[in-house]
Amino acid sequence: MEVIITNTLYIINQNIFATILIMTLKTSDFDYELPLDQIAQSPALPRESAKLMIVDRTSGKLIHKHIADFPAYLKMGDILVVNNTKVFHARLKGTLDTGKSVELFLIRPTANNMWQAIGKPGKKLLPGTRVTVARDFIATIKEKHPDGTLLVLFELPKDDVVDLANKFGKVPVPPYIKKIPKDSDYQTVYAKFTGSVAAPTAGFHLTCPLLKKIKDKGVEILEITLHVGLGTFMPIKSDTLDTHTMHSEWVEVKPDVSRKILAAKSEGRRIVAVGTTTVRTLEGTGAKPYTGDVNLFIQPGYKFRVVDAMLTNFHLPKSTLIVLVSSFAGRKLILKAYNEAVVNKYRFYSFGDAMFIV
Repeated sequence: MEVIITNTLYIINQNIFATILIMTLKTSDFDYELPLDQIAQSPALPRESAKLMIVDRTSGKLIHKHIADFPAYLKMGDILVVNNTKVFHARLKGTLDTGKSVELFLIRPTANNMWQAIGKPGKKLLPGTRVTVARDFIATIKEKHPDGTLLVLFELPKDDVVDLANKFGKVPVPPYIKKIPKDSDYQTVYAKFTGSVAAPTAGFHLTCPLLKKIKDKGVEILEITLHVGLGTFMPIKSDTLDTHTMHSEWVEVKPDVSRKILAAKSEGRRIVAVGTTTVRTLEGTGAKPYTGDVNLFIQPGYKFRVVDAMLTNFHLPKSTLIVLVSSFAGRKLILKAYNEAVVNKYRFYSFGDAMFIV
């Protein structure tokens, strides 16, 4: 539930009460120019060789390193929190009764064996339309919403829809990636719980050897879950941030994880989040035990309650993700960092290089 009072937005969610100071900012305030050849099409090999920019919020200094150097910037006693969601093959090809080809991009399951989805071409997918997937399976469009999303009924149990997708669907990479990658390339090494239609890409950089170095340094690694959906990748279509609607995504913070994070906070130890999905989970729940939806849109003026540092990739212009990191480090510093990354030939987006904001 959201209640607007003068210039303050109060978000109430399962006994979580956070205060956000509203600042009317233009979406264009978070734009930058990027040469197309700096959009990464595949992971760095080895992954530890990816570039890492250290962004110091206090001094404003930018330091150029590599992912292999990341453990050196962690401290004994830090808590490193990762998102253990697992991506499934969410893009399903199908045919209409007329023989025309269509695509269903599955987002998340809903009640009564239905799924929220996006369809292409949208004008052909109206309520009542039947889509045949893999020759034998029927999906019926039950509803079409103003934002273009669909409510789709599959004629099989919803637990089998993921199996169907993984067997016949495709890896749901973003449109700027031109070649479908191997499954292992579009998955973190700690992925466990299936439910995401896009990967928490900052985690791509953390290989098993690197995680071992981090643990050996006295850093505890904890896991939360956020199943990536529209909230993460839906673009901001409005001219100002305050009119953007953030879609909900399913998250889970287990009691033992919550206890350790809150204890570390009370002791003054750092909570280091890997990726914006982890940030939104921790901030949206206050790191308290919670299972359910979160739709927190973090924008400048937000007061961070849990996260002290974050590892994150370089994000699309005018996206909720660049807005989030700008809220954490300051818009001017982030745009300075992005411009310097362009000059220094960093690789951008899902398979690109990273920054560690401290």
